[in-house]
Amino acid sequence: MKAIGYYQSLPIDDPAALQDLDLPEPVAGPHDLLVRVGAVSVNPVDTKVRRHSQPEAGQAKVLGWDAVGTVQAVGPQVQGFAPGDRVYYAGSIVRPGANSELHVVDERIAARAPASLDDAQAAALPLTTITAWELLFDRLGVARGGGSNQTLLVVGGAGGVGSILIQLARHLTQLRIVATASRPQTREWCLALGAHIVIDHSRPLTEGLRAAGIGEVDMVASLTQTATHYPQIVEALKPQGKIAVIDDMPTLDAMPLKAKSLSLHWEMMFARSRYQTSDMAEQGKLLAEVAALVDDGRIRSTASENFGVINAANLRRAHALVESGRAQGKVVLQGF
Repeated sequence: MKAIGYYQSLPIDDPAALQDLDLPEPVAGPHDLLVRVGAVSVNPVDTKVRRHSQPEAGQAKVLGWDAVGTVQAVGPQVQGFAPGDRVYYAGSIVRPGANSELHVVDERIAARAPASLDDAQAAALPLTTITAWELLFDRLGVARGGGSNQTLLVVGGAGGVGSILIQLARHLTQLRIVATASRPQTREWCLALGAHIVIDHSRPLTEGLRAAGIGEVDMVASLTQTATHYPQIVEALKPQGKIAVIDDMPTLDAMPLKAKSLSLHWEMMFARSRYQTSDMAEQGKLLAEVAALVDDGRIRSTASENFGVINAANLRRAHALVESGRAQGKVVLQGF
């Protein structure tokens, strides 16, 4: 089968950083779906793994943790799906990625794709949707329909996670949503997705909040450059507020949180599939619920750019854009 992968970690401008490959077809395990991939999207995790995870000697590593496709076969213990079903999912970080014609995924973390979206539009959603949903409801502990008289600050509102988090918070809670963005087009993007207020994260966050008439916020979703914004986040939070983070950084000192009794929450959407947690199926359930919200017209795809067919050259272009830090929403690719 056609696939895209790499044999050694290289800068994205090296043609060998991602290569077109011909690999054996995978076989579905007991709980697996064998999926013919129709579209994928690129996330920051793809670029991080490519740069830092060296494959075993002579072995290709395939990336890709967002996919939409059609079920070709199911494992003997699968109950919720059948061949012909169109599904979407984010996969598992400890299994081969979905940048391949055929891919296997555990049924518990997959759901039927939104019927109202084409493959490319749907491929933008799974990983960031799971991340945003778990961050909002599981880590920050916001109740469905709750959050009245509370303010959520989303640092990095125009990125992949921010783009879906704004929508989930707007449609499923009563939170006041303040997003950050530094360019006119990303500001408009955040407002169109449902942010009530947008401030510029290239300036001090507390300065932007005060200019918007906001003294302090109840919770912060810090999605990018947390180390840079951390002192301002601590200052902006009310006593007993909450911070949820997703990005990587060399260190994160929790001591500044003590004075205000602030709480810190890490969100890692791969934790459930990596450790086969007892609640792993919650990811499939939330994707099914979001698919219904999409088909009801309440949530929209966050796809912003389609880079064409799934091949090494186009994936290198997509990785380069994601690494630049200037991607808005999600970059998608469709077909082989």
